[in-house]
Amino acid sequence: MTTKTREAATELPLNQILGGDCIEIMNSLPEGSVDLIFADPPYNLQLRGDLHRPDNSKVDAVDDDWDQFDSFKVYDNFTRDWLAAARRVLKPNGAIWAIGSYHNVYRMGAELQNQGFWILNDVVWRKSNPMPNFRGKRFTNAHETIIWASKNEAAKYTFNYEALKSLNEGIQMRSDWVLPICNGGERLKNEDGEKAHPTQKPESLLHRILVGTTNPGDVVLDPFFGTGTTGAVAKMLGREFIGIERESKYREVAQKRIDAVRKFDKDALRVSTSKRAEPRVPFGQLVERGMLRPGEELSSLNGRRTAKVRADGTLVSNDVKGSIHQVGAHLEGAPSCNGWTYWTFKRDGKQVPIDVLRQQIRAEMN
Repeated sequence: MTTKTREAATELPLNQILGGDCIEIMNSLPEGSVDLIFADPPYNLQLRGDLHRPDNSKVDAVDDDWDQFDSFKVYDNFTRDWLAAARRVLKPNGAIWAIGSYHNVYRMGAELQNQGFWILNDVVWRKSNPMPNFRGKRFTNAHETIIWASKNEAAKYTFNYEALKSLNEGIQMRSDWVLPICNGGERLKNEDGEKAHPTQKPESLLHRILVGTTNPGDVVLDPFFGTGTTGAVAKMLGREFIGIERESKYREVAQKRIDAVRKFDKDALRVSTSKRAEPRVPFGQLVERGMLRPGEELSSLNGRRTAKVRADGTLVSNDVKGSIHQVGAHLEGAPSCNGWTYWTFKRDGKQVPIDVLRQQIRAEMN
């Protein structure tokens, strides 16, 4: 095999929908090549006969062949095989989201742990508009469970905490998500006006998952692609996707849907990050660049303390010398101090936090 042929054989089929068996196709992809997997496997609903509404009209339930398994053993073997293929294709710091209902999620969760995945959270997707329970013999099924797991315990998986917090109006994102099921204009229909897919997932669900646990340019694999919600949202958010779907009718709908999607511009793709993730800027760099001058006086935010800037990027206040953090802590008699938010400088008669200068440098670096 020539070098060129070898490269072609290991090249990822980015932004494509691949037709065929997901296990075989995942096993043909390069090992350790995918950042995130979103998996919406068959739930094995074990339906017994038709389901009717009180007016005797038939409910369009999931009764397709792809959701039929002869026994729990057959389903467990299928789950074991597709999870093994998924684990193989994940990067060392990759992660997986696997969604299910009470019919299959516990069996799937056990197999995830059996194979060495490390469960990070189980997220409850509480449906704000669930289908009612027409038989009246059980509670209305108003939620599904999504398991989020890293490839192993030591994996440095992506978690955009600040971005999810911003999505939630500044409040830490919880593990119970209230989102509507897919309906209205988002629900795709076939030529006969019927649902194109019985279990189409809402874009809001994938938006939250991809914003929270991937970055622009990451490769997202969906081995049960259906009508392409993962691919559509990935394209909008500037992520690469690989879809695998056995049924040709779903592939056709998904491709048409994705072709119509417009990718967001670069600025719109940026999300909030924690200060720890931002580039480190030494205080001395502000002095080197003349943003602050040696001998210039800084004041504490409360106005009670002052210190002078020295040429080497340290401060001096009376007999105390050291970093912006050390001097601030000493003057306040505190064990520690964040000098960036403690000290201010004067410009145009106003006291301005020195952190403003640090953010200017970071903006240039980005």
